[in-house]
Amino acid sequence: MKRKLVHISISVAICLVIGFLASTATQSSVNEWYPTLNKPGFNPPNSVFAPVWTVLYVLMGISAGWVWSKGFHHKWVKTGLYHFGFQLLLNASWSIVFFGFKSPFFALLIIIALLIMIVLTIRWFKVVSKVAAYLLVPYLLWVCFATALNFAIWQMN
Repeated sequence: MKRKLVHISISVAICLVIGFLASTATQSSVNEWYPTLNKPGFNPPNSVFAPVWTVLYVLMGISAGWVWSKGFHHKWVKTGLYHFGFQLLLNASWSIVFFGFKSPFFALLIIIALLIMIVLTIRWFKVVSKVAAYLLVPYLLWVCFATALNFAIWQMN
């Protein structure tokens, strides 16, 4: 149990740090460029994003730590965690491309790849732990919503 808590704590910390770094790299665009864009009616207020992403990063970290605690030597654990790491990089890349490079189109390509990687991560995590897989479902749903929002912003601008 102690090992699981250590793995979960480290994984949550990694996810939160990645999220924080991606957000700080894009903060000026969030405040200056993003408000100038045309957005669809289903665009949530800016105040919603930080709390939602914080919860999602915590859930992602718990999920990854849960899988990691099963033993990195196991082939399915490694496969799941490699997918998880790749989707986490895509997650951070999306923020940098959308806000940093101000490119909704290329961000849309990244978020589509991210969706695919999340589905694959859930698939591999489910082999190791159904709990870990289900913890990623809110993340998948939010990224589906974010994909629709990204698409609409790209179309409207």
